[in-house]
Amino acid sequence: MPPDAADQQGLSQAEAARRLLADGPNELPQSRPRSALRQLRGVLAEPMFLLLVACGGIYMVLGDRAEALMLLGFVFIVIAISFVQQRRSERSLDALRDLSSPRALVLRDGVAQRIAGRELVEGDIVLLAEGDRVPADMALLDASNLTIDESMLTGESLPVAKQLPLADDDNTATATLAASAAVYAYAGTLVTQGMGRGRVSATGERSALGQIGKSLAALGGEQTPTQLQTAEIVRRVAAIGLAVATALALAWWALLGDWLNGLLAGLTLAMAILPEELPVVLTLFLGLGAWRLSREKVLARSVPAIELLGATTVLCVDKTGTLTANRMAVRRLWSEQAAYDCAADAATTAATQGADPASAGAAAGGHAGRNPAPLQEELHGVLEYAVLASHRRAYDPMESAIGDAGQRLLANTEHLHADWTLVNDYPLSREMLAMSRVWQSPDRRELMIAAKGAPEAVVDLCHMDAARAAAIAAQVEALARDGLRVLGVACATFSASELPGNQHDFDFDFLGLVALEDPIRPDVPAAIAECRAAGIRVVMITGDHPATALSIARQAGLPVDGAAMTGAELAGLDDATLRARLPNTQVFCRVQPEQKLRLVQAFRAAGEVVAMTGDGVNDAPALKAAHIGVAMGAHGTDVAREAAALVLLTDDFSSLVTAVRYGRRVFANLRKAIVFVVAVHVPIVGLSLLPLLFGWPMLLMPVHILFLQLIIDPACSVVFEAEEIEAGAMAAPPRPPEARLFDRAVLERGLWQGGGLLATLVGVYALARWHSGSDQVARALAFSVLVLSNLGLIQANRVWGRGAGWGRGGQAGRYFGAIALATCALLAAALGLPALGQLFGFVRPDAALLLAGAAVVGLNLLWFEAVKRVLTRAERAS
Repeated sequence: MPPDAADQQGLSQAEAARRLLADGPNELPQSRPRSALRQLRGVLAEPMFLLLVACGGIYMVLGDRAEALMLLGFVFIVIAISFVQQRRSERSLDALRDLSSPRALVLRDGVAQRIAGRELVEGDIVLLAEGDRVPADMALLDASNLTIDESMLTGESLPVAKQLPLADDDNTATATLAASAAVYAYAGTLVTQGMGRGRVSATGERSALGQIGKSLAALGGEQTPTQLQTAEIVRRVAAIGLAVATALALAWWALLGDWLNGLLAGLTLAMAILPEELPVVLTLFLGLGAWRLSREKVLARSVPAIELLGATTVLCVDKTGTLTANRMAVRRLWSEQAAYDCAADAATTAATQGADPASAGAAAGGHAGRNPAPLQEELHGVLEYAVLASHRRAYDPMESAIGDAGQRLLANTEHLHADWTLVNDYPLSREMLAMSRVWQSPDRRELMIAAKGAPEAVVDLCHMDAARAAAIAAQVEALARDGLRVLGVACATFSASELPGNQHDFDFDFLGLVALEDPIRPDVPAAIAECRAAGIRVVMITGDHPATALSIARQAGLPVDGAAMTGAELAGLDDATLRARLPNTQVFCRVQPEQKLRLVQAFRAAGEVVAMTGDGVNDAPALKAAHIGVAMGAHGTDVAREAAALVLLTDDFSSLVTAVRYGRRVFANLRKAIVFVVAVHVPIVGLSLLPLLFGWPMLLMPVHILFLQLIIDPACSVVFEAEEIEAGAMAAPPRPPEARLFDRAVLERGLWQGGGLLATLVGVYALARWHSGSDQVARALAFSVLVLSNLGLIQANRVWGRGAGWGRGGQAGRYFGAIALATCALLAAALGLPALGQLFGFVRPDAALLLAGAAVVGLNLLWFEAVKRVLTRAERAS
């Protein structure tokens, strides 16, 4: 294939796959992943396992080899569980790293498609646009106003202009820009303006970035506020536990004169007090929560964002691509002499040919109307210069729609100028919301200038009188009320040899208006209704005309009783006045990017928890300032994605609502797991201390603590994490941002449930000891009631609404079923097999005691439900 053809078509999929296999992925060396051996060493270094090993050593010293060996056997089982949990969490993080790797827009088999940056190979044709991170070293083929920030490589703070001999798409250059001859873009640098196309020349370690040994940003490993809080609680409880355990060991030695069994009792108490489940629970909940979100096409780049999702009170959303489908189509053309409705005329044409007018109108609203009615001559110039003011290889949806309309409506006319050569262009700027492109015609000496942009900006370029400007503004208002995006179009000629520095210096003539339509996504109204039911306020921030913004807001289901606030109004308000206006304003229009930042800061100052969506370079400060920045993954820029905490991989508003739902689910399930942990530890600690007070022998030994760990760890990290969101959770208001996992409500639930369980266990032990006269029988019955009641604790806390979780299935139900079956089987073996019972210190109770134990388990289930209902009712009342 000739080189120029290859540049237009790109590599074939087969050739790209071959090169990827030969050269390897386009990625830099990463830190060595943790091997299985390193993970195992980390598990063995946990305090719980060190305590277990110490207990095993004491049993060996006491001469009880069978007890020691069984204890160490259980240690291996718990180690296996912990190891599998860590591997599962790490696999989830690996999947997130793959998703968060840079993306690249490439030509493969002549089709533009987004692929993971790691899949790029030498020879790929990459399309660059403003805000993109350059994915590999490449030789530039096209560059339109392209500037790149290379500070990460050179240290220079100013972006570098990448200027080539001028060419526009398929045209041969006839003019040369007087500037540097830089023709390379380097991996890791940032496109700050314009767009371009390049052929990959080096990937991975062979790139300039790879050669100097720097790496791209990786998935964060920062600790969350809750993790820091949990670590502090674990440290305090561990310190208290060790102090109490030491005191118990000394008291046992002093009172009973048996220092070795005293040490064993102290170590058992330390194991009972140490809340080693909490860090595991938090790590797995947040890691797996992020992984579950990624399966819903929402990438959590910052794990702390998951904690805040459930507290979100305000969603600041963009219109284009978030509320709308981001599939623009030209709907109407207007000049002061004529008007044309693409959909209506296409439907009329279809009706005369026997087609369904409704389907034809829908098609015209997209890309088609294959047989449109002829465009009036008076409107040819409007569409002709709108096409000339757009890039021929368009990245912007509006420019693509204008190009499509030109091909359909100006086909076979002299108004499409494939032989014209681009000389220069004046890009859109904050100061001037219009762009102009300068063209040279082969048969004319003067230059032709085409301009398009916001109607008020184009009117300003044309220097027209007030009456004419007012008439045009009225027409813009009428089009915008129908929800259309309106652009003004103008043209000019220029004869001087040197172009002016500002497009305002051309003598423009106003040609007309182009109205485009971007339909509302079908799922948006329902998603916004769900947000409002959840107490979350949705605010639209857009650069559109006020009438267009209000029309879209109505279609989306936003309350628009108050007037929209424009960027000009916003600029004239002080901070106090702005905060006073916020509660009654749902739509902000004609907003500049820097004003988005001010709005986010104003909402935060008003005490709101703000989530903000954005996709452009200029959105990055606002995304960073929001509590939760949300970037568009499909059409957003790399800068926006890097500034954001969440990335919507499908640019779908309903995905954002899904993320909020998951945030509420994660926080609620964490609280349930912590209540269970607290409730479980109360009887364990009590049964470790009370024997000394009552003069009983050791009731719980290390082997019993280990057995309980086989229930506690899987229940916390598997059952509760997989639990679905409760019915009505999205109808409740957002939780306060200052709400903590370890609050009074959580501790009250855990202490009341655990305290009641402890009381019944003490009664069961005393009754069985009195009835049988055997400590081993009493221990067996009390432990059996504790184990079965723990299973009931799981079910009671799976649902905090009405009823327990017995009838609740799903993935969590399947996990619980497996845990319950395994637990009951192990407990039956310990009670029924004499050899195993001896190791546990058990003698099987008689039928009467077993029946009494079953009744106490039922009583405990009623107690758990009563505590849950009373406290839930009290919390709702408060």
